[in-house]
Amino acid sequence: MSPTSETAQGGRRLVIVESPAKAKTIKGYLGPGYVVEASVGHIRDLPNGAAEVPEKYTGEVRRLGVDVEHDFQPIYVVNADKKAQVRKLKELLAESDELFLATDEDREGEAIAWHLQEVLKPKVPVHRMVFHEITKDAIRDAVANPRELNQRMVDAQETRRILDRLYGYEVSPVLWKKVMPKLSAGRVQSVATRLVVERERERIAFRSAEYWDLTGTFSTGRAGDPSDPSTLVARLNTVDGKRVAQGRDFGANGQLKNAEVLHLDEANARALAAALADSSFAVRSVESKPYRRSPYAPFRTTTLQQEASRKLGFGAKATMQVAQKLYENGFITYMRTDSTTLSDTAVAAARAQVTQLYGADYLPEKARVYAGKVKNAQEAHEAIRPSGDRFRTPAETGLTGDQFRLYELIWKRTVASQMKDATGNSVTVRIGGTARDGRDAEFTASGKTITFHGFMKAYVEGADDPNAELDDRERRLPQVAEGDALAADEITADGHATKPPARYTEASLVKELEDREIGRPSTYASIIGTILDRGYVFKKGTALVPSFLSFAVVNLLEKHFGRLVDYDFTAKMEDDLDRIARGEAQAVPWLKRFYFGSEDASGIVPADGDHLGGLKELVTDLGAIDAREISSFPVGEGIVLRVGRYGPYVERGEKDAEGHQRADVPDDLAPDELTVAYAEELFAKPSGEFQLGADPVSGNQIVAKDGRYGPYVTEILPEGTPKTGKNAVKPRTASLFKSMSLDTVTLDDALKLMSLPRTVGTDAEGVEITAQNGRYGPYLKKGTDSRSLESEEQLFTITLDEALAIYAQPKARGRAAAKPPLKELGTDPVSERPVVVKDGRFGPYVTDGETNATLRRDDDVETITPERGYELLAEKRAKGPAKKTAKKAVKKAPAKKATTAKKTAAKKTAAAKKTAAKKTTTAKAAAAKKTAAAAGSAEE
Repeated sequence: MSPTSETAQGGRRLVIVESPAKAKTIKGYLGPGYVVEASVGHIRDLPNGAAEVPEKYTGEVRRLGVDVEHDFQPIYVVNADKKAQVRKLKELLAESDELFLATDEDREGEAIAWHLQEVLKPKVPVHRMVFHEITKDAIRDAVANPRELNQRMVDAQETRRILDRLYGYEVSPVLWKKVMPKLSAGRVQSVATRLVVERERERIAFRSAEYWDLTGTFSTGRAGDPSDPSTLVARLNTVDGKRVAQGRDFGANGQLKNAEVLHLDEANARALAAALADSSFAVRSVESKPYRRSPYAPFRTTTLQQEASRKLGFGAKATMQVAQKLYENGFITYMRTDSTTLSDTAVAAARAQVTQLYGADYLPEKARVYAGKVKNAQEAHEAIRPSGDRFRTPAETGLTGDQFRLYELIWKRTVASQMKDATGNSVTVRIGGTARDGRDAEFTASGKTITFHGFMKAYVEGADDPNAELDDRERRLPQVAEGDALAADEITADGHATKPPARYTEASLVKELEDREIGRPSTYASIIGTILDRGYVFKKGTALVPSFLSFAVVNLLEKHFGRLVDYDFTAKMEDDLDRIARGEAQAVPWLKRFYFGSEDASGIVPADGDHLGGLKELVTDLGAIDAREISSFPVGEGIVLRVGRYGPYVERGEKDAEGHQRADVPDDLAPDELTVAYAEELFAKPSGEFQLGADPVSGNQIVAKDGRYGPYVTEILPEGTPKTGKNAVKPRTASLFKSMSLDTVTLDDALKLMSLPRTVGTDAEGVEITAQNGRYGPYLKKGTDSRSLESEEQLFTITLDEALAIYAQPKARGRAAAKPPLKELGTDPVSERPVVVKDGRFGPYVTDGETNATLRRDDDVETITPERGYELLAEKRAKGPAKKTAKKAVKKAPAKKATTAKKTAAKKTAAAKKTAAKKTTTAKAAAAKKTAAAAGSAEE
């Protein structure tokens, strides 16, 4: 029975989803008797600070938002920005005969549905409506076949939420006290940060090794063609039966791991090449094996994020934003899934498209079935695929830009998953010869030919290593047989050096977290976003680089909360949470064990939970934590890198001691680039105070300094000058011009700089004109009318007549003439337009002429790569256009009629008391909010 006919009999039905976009799509599939409204995400959650906790709760409950003494009862509050929406939902529910909770089908969606039921308190029948794609058939089927709320899923999600709150709100304050204010710790974000830091430590400890080998170009003497080349390139494999060392044979310390291999240096390699120059060579063996490659499984959340990063240059967050839009608009199935299974309908649709687009030769006899490899995968979900029982080709969707590209990626992967294997042959040829000095040298060459491309006609997976060879790449070798003579056209000696382990990218970090079974795949995008936003990690190109701040944070966590950032412990916690979700363990005893270290393990299988200690005890005794020690890292030769409250710096010697040196370290310096030599360069740069002399008028000493925001000059006020309060005196300060430097600035320069703004004169009407140096450069100001100057020097030289001449010209409207780009990056793969870096009002930005994206703090104009530029544009497109804030009209209160003096006096007294009380409450609330702000982001 269709929803429309059911509604005619059953009255009005309210359907609640999370997002307005999802509501709009679903509304089109339901009849007029259905009202579809969005909750706009979560409507209720743990409080963000003590100010949001109801007055009846005190002590630790107000701080944590969880009553740890009474079975970890959470204190839920309706989000302040959702109260109006809740009122609207209640009003709609009052006019409805049934309620359908149609939030997403994962744990978080189930929790949102439960919170809606708890807050709305419906008195009408309630149904849980679930679907994994937004199509007409799927939505109507979901209405016709609702289920009950899954309380087990709700409890599991609530346990995760409580666990993350306890972790974040107990550990983050330790970081505030011992490292820096406003930092955050989280169950998964801290472990993810540790992974990035450990990789950088490996790079710092790494010692490169040099090794050499030979490359030979051999010819058959025949005329070649594409199927039978005339030459092949082979690499030296053995000398006198001893294998020649390659990069894999060296350890991170630069030493050989295997003494059985031959390590060639440059001299030996060149000597051997010369000795082989006139040698005769022959084919010693030809080994051929059949090659077969099966299709890749359909996408789940993490593999989609990895491939979108490799092929499209999307970050994990941008990928999920675009996928969310595709899902809500009915183009793909639900995008947060850890399953690789396809429904029978989807398999039939994919197989039909294989036949239609590639022919029956590419369709296997039986449908392919992909078993989920992810531990605790929610198999009720499907893989990410095009929606519907007939897949739309990308051209049929009408999509554009990033949505088109991501849909095309998903469509190709899904169709390819139901195609035949690719087949062919792999060949290894061994070529031998004897050098003049009698040494035997053997070269090897490997080839691959694909005789049937199968699924590769539709899709080939990318690789994290840019030098890796993709699956569809052929390497054809000449058709040779054992004993065939070959001529050496050229033998060259090649030098190589081992490289440090590559830094993580978003794609490889997602893969590492999943391989280690840390956290849930659906949260990885937000976790990476958090560590980037917190300044623990920054990007250089696509690489994730840890900041020095993250080194201090991880150092503290490892030394004093080692278990909390232990990889196995974090994975074991994930297992426990999944067992709670399956009903195999109870939440409260488990939380007690985690928080208090309780011996009560009821509800937990014996020996389980032994890995849990007591978080409360760990965060109580902080006396052993030496803040200076955990933020100090030796560089070498007595130089120490320290992480201070205002950023990293290097130091040699003790403060106030003779020979003490200190210099700030650039925030965007990669830790593995901080060497002793670089630190010496920093020490050698002008720093500290440069005494320029005394101001002849005030007598105050004038100094030049290098600040975090650039060099500047300032005056030293006499001792006893009030620095705070109503009579506070601020020292005159001015930034140096771009043409000045600390080692050349003079006292006269400083006095002139501090004399700004300069009065140029007054116009005919007596309005003063001043010359000022502002954020966007030098300018003139007359009342509210500002005009730009061409150079900083004009601030001191411009005359009144020149200023009046500038003001006599009509003020330029619109944009000034476009400046030439700072850098050209290439053609954007989405818009297919040229991408350049430009200098804008708020700093450098990348643009393709349609979309602009400001460079982040860690991006540099000189070093930014095309891939990074495309990624910034993709993220900006995924966010959509900025919302404009509508200005509210200020209404004037109507005048009130006068009342008796007695009444007025009473009101004034009451108002005064009320105001005083309100001020006190507001101050407390503000303080509470400020304290909770940093810890509040410590989710997972």
